Amino acid sequence: MEIAFVLEKFVFITVIFALSLVVAMYSTLAERKIAAFLQDRVGPNRAGPGGMFQPLADGVKMFLKEEIIPTQSSKFLFIAGPSLAILTACIGSAVIPWGQDMVLFGRTIALQATDINVGILYIFGVVSLGVYGVMIGGWASNNKFSLMGAIRAASQNISYEIPMGLSIIALLLLTNSLSLKDIAEQQHGFNWNVFYQPVGFLIFLICSFAETNRTPFDLPECETELVGGYHTEYSSMKLGFYLFAEYINMFVSSAVMATLYFGGYNYPGMDFVNSLIGPTWGPLLGMGVLFLKIFAFIFFFMWVRWTIPRFRYDQLMNLGWKVLIPLAIANIVLTGVVIALVNKF
Repeated sequence: MEIAFVLEKFVFITVIFALSLVVAMYSTLAERKIAAFLQDRVGPNRAGPGGMFQPLADGVKMFLKEEIIPTQSSKFLFIAGPSLAILTACIGSAVIPWGQDMVLFGRTIALQATDINVGILYIFGVVSLGVYGVMIGGWASNNKFSLMGAIRAASQNISYEIPMGLSIIALLLLTNSLSLKDIAEQQHGFNWNVFYQPVGFLIFLICSFAETNRTPFDLPECETELVGGYHTEYSSMKLGFYLFAEYINMFVSSAVMATLYFGGYNYPGMDFVNSLIGPTWGPLLGMGVLFLKIFAFIFFFMWVRWTIPRFRYDQLMNLGWKVLIPLAIANIVLTGVVIALVNKF
């Protein structure tokens, strides 16, 4: 029984890992297509029908390019930086509930790699570790522009993790749980948290842009000021790891936002649908609904990138410390007062 359980978990984790990589890989194509549409261009259209094989061509190009390690760099840390970045990006999906428990061949299979009762804290821990990959890579390059990009990344992540954590506190007052599975189950049907915490969601969304270094928060790799930022000296697949980690982080951030605020795998009328299609296809449909929400968030990330110019650095810091943190604290106080009044009356 234990061997079957371990094998089941191994297969599920492998599938989720593969899906994450495929989504991240084709997000690069989607980004270029969306950018082309917004700028009235064509976009990639040579590699396969409609450019469908462009991500594969880019991957082969990254692997085959000459790999350069600067002479004056710290070689071990130069390699460790992108390795840590891609590692922390990939392990974030371990606690995300992808669907209800599914019945397959008489076995009940949980569509979640692991359900820990501090799932949100795990996500925050992984996010906090991610900046070390950027910091180490920027410092190990022995390039002043790379170091400035790494310092920017560290200060930006610290500044925006605080309001992100504060926005979650208001959500925890409502849910009384740190488990992502519990939070998803409490949003059964159409009882989504975004209706009760719109301000908290807005703060979390803005901080997600900052944590993933996406425009308008891409100051760590601001090419107009820092050449290429923290990964200026990187080439070949080491550069590919940094670029790939950004898209995986975007995928995981979208999954977390969909789970915390938009019901995760829940949708209106799901009980009726599940009764029609059974305990095998019902959870798979819910998983498909979750991925649709994730794709919507990924599209929004890309839409914003090609619409809004990046902040100046002082604007970025002012937004984090002078706007988002006070707003998050006010949201906590207001949420606590409303809950106290509801419980009293």
